[in-house]
Amino acid sequence: MTALSLRALNRALLDRQFLLARTDRTPLDVIGRLVALQAQEPNWPYVGLWSRINGFTRAELTALVEDREVVRSALLRSTQHLTTADDFLRMRPLLQPVLDRTAGSSYFTRNRGARNSATAHGTGLDAASLVAEGLALLGGRTLPRRELARRLAERHPGHDGRILAGEVELRTPLVHDPATASWGSWGNRSAISVTPAEAWLGRPAAATGDGEAAKELIRRYLAAFGPAGVKDVQAWSGLTRLGEVVATMGAELRRCSGPGGAELFDLADAELPDPETPAPARLLPAFDNVLLGHADRTRIIDDEDRPRVMPGSARVLPTFLVDGRVRGTWSLAAGTLRLTPFRPLRAADRAALEEEAHRMLPLVGGTAVTHDDRPATT
Repeated sequence: MTALSLRALNRALLDRQFLLARTDRTPLDVIGRLVALQAQEPNWPYVGLWSRINGFTRAELTALVEDREVVRSALLRSTQHLTTADDFLRMRPLLQPVLDRTAGSSYFTRNRGARNSATAHGTGLDAASLVAEGLALLGGRTLPRRELARRLAERHPGHDGRILAGEVELRTPLVHDPATASWGSWGNRSAISVTPAEAWLGRPAAATGDGEAAKELIRRYLAAFGPAGVKDVQAWSGLTRLGEVVATMGAELRRCSGPGGAELFDLADAELPDPETPAPARLLPAFDNVLLGHADRTRIIDDEDRPRVMPGSARVLPTFLVDGRVRGTWSLAAGTLRLTPFRPLRAADRAALEEEAHRMLPLVGGTAVTHDDRPATT
């Protein structure tokens, strides 16, 4: 069994994520390779693709959304992702149990429960009826999420319509309209509109998420994130008991070990880059799956730095890579892109990072780059 160092795993991840060198592939091809891009905010996938594709422009991704080749919807880990339409229709049934598990949490079930203690019996809404009502209100057309919430609240006084609408969105495939799935103002979540996926795409999702679908998801994951362990693919997808699926995949997977002897898997024909391959400075968007795609994230970020990137309240800040590892965060305010390293950078690394940040300014509408005052080392 081949033993892989932390650096070897880092370079493999960067290579498969197009972060070791930008690619000339189309945005549609890259989205397919990465399986899905985190899209908690609709602008972030644009940043992620810019850092991976030579000459990427915002218009390219917007056109894919408008042409219904790419959709934004709840998917991996019950969070908003951007994925190809074909992949969405294949993956959503497989991942539906994860979304149902989220929809079955107390946050949603309390809202569907009794309206008050005086009417504690027989007043709760059941999930299937709620979904049927939501789909009937949508009627196969696009509707603002807040309007769906208002109508559900009218039908069920005493229940929070926003939470009811959120549960509908988890339990049945709905996609966001181009106006709220494409580049736009940051944080404009109140304007989101949703459409039943089958009506928007003109074809239904796969009938079931069967065993072969799970194998294909594992193959796709390893092509973008491998080598990795069973716990890693489960952390990325939200699915459980995938060890049973991996055990049936036989010779199509090769086994190796990571630091500490952890058992890892990879596609049998996957190539690994030289661990000494130089890694360029890169800026990553908030929530990028390269940081969230493993249970053990030490291949790209030090454990001591994770709280700086994931400070709580489900936030994952935009980061930058130096020599392939997360070495700081960045932010954009009033046109200024601010770089905040966790510790002093070498002068050459600082210069390369600032050059990359200046190249990004046209994409994000910035006008200047500033660097927190942390002295560079020689």
